[in-house]
Order: sequence, then C-alpha cells, then structure tokens
Amino acid sequence: MDDVGGIAVVVLTFRADPAVFDGCLRSVAAAGGAALVVVVDNGQTVARERVDAVFGAAGGDPATLVLLSCADNLGYAGGVNAGLSHALRRGARAVAVLNDDTTVEPGWLEALEVQLQVPGVGAVQPKLLLASGPSSGPPVLNSVGVRVRADGAGIDIGYGEVDRGQRDEAADIELFTGGAVLLGADLLRAVGGFDERYFLYYEDLDLARRGAQAGWTFRVEPAAVVHHAMSSTARTVPDLHRYWQERNRLWFLFRHGSWRAIGLGLLRSLARLAKHPGRPQATAIRDGLAGFGWCRQERREARVLVTPLPRPEPVAWAVR
Repeated sequence: MDDVGGIAVVVLTFRADPAVFDGCLRSVAAAGGAALVVVVDNGQTVARERVDAVFGAAGGDPATLVLLSCADNLGYAGGVNAGLSHALRRGARAVAVLNDDTTVEPGWLEALEVQLQVPGVGAVQPKLLLASGPSSGPPVLNSVGVRVRADGAGIDIGYGEVDRGQRDEAADIELFTGGAVLLGADLLRAVGGFDERYFLYYEDLDLARRGAQAGWTFRVEPAAVVHHAMSSTARTVPDLHRYWQERNRLWFLFRHGSWRAIGLGLLRSLARLAKHPGRPQATAIRDGLAGFGWCRQERREARVLVTPLPRPEPVAWAVR
C-alpha cells in the first residue's frame, strides 16, 4: 500500500441525506489539499460508483479516494477510528475528521496545518459556521472550540453569535469538537483514537482531555472555515440522542471531573429525569453510573491509551 505522506481527510457518514453527503464530498474535492480522502460508511448505504462520480465531478482524483463500508453502525468513535487507522497505515502525517453534514471552504486544510506545526500542538479546530441559505442573513457561529460547564456539559464556544470577525484570532483552546478537526499523527499514536465505548458524543472531549493529560495542546484557526448543517441522524431519534448525551456526559465527568463537578453533574441528571421522566433518561443515568468504576480506575492510573492506532482493518470492513 502506497505511503501518502500528506494530510488525509476522513468523512464519516451514516445513512445521510444524499444531497447533504454529496455537498460535503464535493466541497472536500473542490478545496483540494488532501493526499487521501477516506469515506467511512457506517450504514453500508453508499455506492462506490456514486462516490467516485461526485468526487470526480468536483475536481477530485478518484485514485485518492477510499471507501470503507460496514454493515453495522459502529458509532462515531468506531467509524472514525477505522478511518484514522487506515490513514495512519497509509503514512498520513495528519488526519482531518469531518461529519457528513459539513462543507469546507478552500484553503481550510492549509490553514489548519500551519497551526499544527506549532511545537506541542496535537489538534487544530477550524471555525465552524451554521450552514444557512443565501438569504438568511449574516453568518452565525457554531463553534470555535469547546468548554465544559460546571455540570460536565460540553458547550460550543461562540454558538449562536453573529460572525462579525470578533473571534477571528487563532488561539489556544482547551477542547475541540469532533465535527471538524485536524488531528496530528503523533497525537494519535501517543494517545490512541477515540474511546469506542462512548459510541456517540463526548468521545471528542475525552480524547482532548487524554491528549492534554499527555502534554499536548490544541488550537483554533478561524482562517479555516467549515459550514455545519447540523443534520445529525441522532437528532431524528430524540430518545437515543438523549440517552447517549446523558450517559456519556456522566462517563466524561467520572473520568475527568472533580468530585464537585460529579456532584453537580448528578444533580443535573436528576433534574433532567424530573423533566423527562421516561425510560431513555432513566436508563442513561443507570448505565452512566455503571461506568463509574472503570472511569475512576482509569483516572487513578492516568491511563491515556484507549484504542491503539494504527491497527489492522476490522474484519467487518470492506475496502472499496
């Protein structure tokens, strides 16, 4: 297998609206700069011929395109890890991760790579804007980094602000979003990939915390612009969305939070249960509490390596 040597882009998709997914792939092809593009199809619904046609029509070279297809949905963490492993085995020096409901602007990869070359920086997030129609007004920020609230909830910095350039300076950030981020190969080899136990949500914040624990820092580069349509499949199934958000927030708190934060987080869980007194919320709290033991043990052991990367292609995956 050839050594790509440059930057790879991993696009994770799961039964996406074809128009949304095609828009993402077209933008990546048109922007250029990637030595390898890996589409990870968690739902086995994407045809190789269609991917090649969309990518090629936008100016991309189908020879640089790989489709990893799996019949089972391995979640964000498992799906992205498959793409990361493939890219690292191909010799990528950095890997950009994108949700399938994003579109990128030209120059995004080059701008991110400049910041990744700063000593000690392991990941760089672009400026995410909420995707909007042509007549919907000025651009609105989605994220220029992530902060954690006192109860453990991850909050996108700048969310909902009209973008007037007020956050256009590159800066250090504590946490990044997995929806669009450039990850250095050295970070991934040192810390490992996303923790697949999370399945969906908070695995990006967990990776950032483990990376910081190992001495890495993170940056945001607003000159790299990515638009986010926020058409997540999970939002069409609110019970599952609520379950993963709640369970994983507790796991993240148990693994990385102080005792005070854990207390506040549990109070928040009970308040949510009072507001949504159903099985999804109750089950999420139960399963979150079930993870307390292993989360605290890994915290005590200062364990940072969860999923070694690169790793062999999972048997269930087909490279097409």
